[in-house]
Parts: sequence; C-alpha cells; structure tokens
Amino acid sequence: MSIRLSIISTRTGDDGTTGLGDGSRLPKSAPLIHALGDVDELNSQIGVLRTLALPADVDALLSDIQHDLFDMGAELCIPGHQVIAAGHVERLDQAIRHYNEPLGKLQEFILPGGSPAAACAHVVRCVARRAERSVVAVPAEALPQEGPRLYLNRLSDLMFVLARSLNRHAGRSDVLWQPKRTQNT
Repeated sequence: MSIRLSIISTRTGDDGTTGLGDGSRLPKSAPLIHALGDVDELNSQIGVLRTLALPADVDALLSDIQHDLFDMGAELCIPGHQVIAAGHVERLDQAIRHYNEPLGKLQEFILPGGSPAAACAHVVRCVARRAERSVVAVPAEALPQEGPRLYLNRLSDLMFVLARSLNRHAGRSDVLWQPKRTQNT
C-alpha cells in the first residue's frame, strides 16, 4: 500500500459523506458504507477476542481472518476491486471441518456463553452475521462479486464452531438451551 495517512481528521465527512478508494463520495447512510462499517466492527471484535488466552492455532487463524477482513474493506471501498476469492472461503471451510471434527454431533441448541473466549466468539459470530446482511443489502451494481458475502457467511459458521471448541479447550461445557425450564415467579 503506497498511501500512508498523515492527517486523520480531514473534515471531509462533515457534510455527511464518506470517500471511497476511487475518490468518489457516498452518503454515510448508503448500504455500502454500512457494510464497510460492519466489516470494520467485525474485525475489531476479532481483535478483542484475540486479547484473551487462546490456543496458538486459533490465534493464528484469527490473525489471518483479520487481514482478510481488512482486504475485504478495500474490496468494498474500491469499485471493481476484487480480493476475496474462492480460496479464502475454502480456507474457512477447512477450518470449520478441522475444529468441528472433535466436537461431536450437536444434539441441542446452545446459548452464547461458557468460557470468556467462547462468549466473545459468539459476539463475533453475531457481528459477522450482521456484516453479511449489510453486504447482501449492497446493490449488485455496487458490489457484483460474491466473495465477501460467501466469506462472511462461512466466518459466522466458523465462529460458532470456534466458540464450542474454545469451551472445550477451557474445560467448559456449552450452555444448553432449556426449552421447558420452570419460571420462578
């Protein structure tokens, strides 16, 4: 990347618009800008998760994902730019298989929780789903490529599996949903 920022506060957004990588400007309420913000928030939430004690392989995977999401931001903000490809999605599919295999079949619905890392992974999962919905809401002419949508869909699945794996790593059980629990009134 040849551009380095020396001025952070440019005031160019004071009029309610945001600049894209090609120099064009969009209203901050545009679906593409929402998608960019949600992908940025997703990356930030992964950063929060990475501050917790994680197995080294999970931390390395999350580091790769953070870089992918930063690249996705570039793809979203530069019209016609494509970075997220089938290989990125396949890497997530492989990780899902790898981390899901030792967990066994899921018999019940689970609630977010268990260990702190698993609970945080569930938050990342939810933010990934929101980012996916935001990307789907971008008009096809503004984002014709499917890579970001597919990647975010797989990432939310991976985060569910990682939450379960992180609970197991911490010696904690998943928190099972109890559909017929009694109410204390």
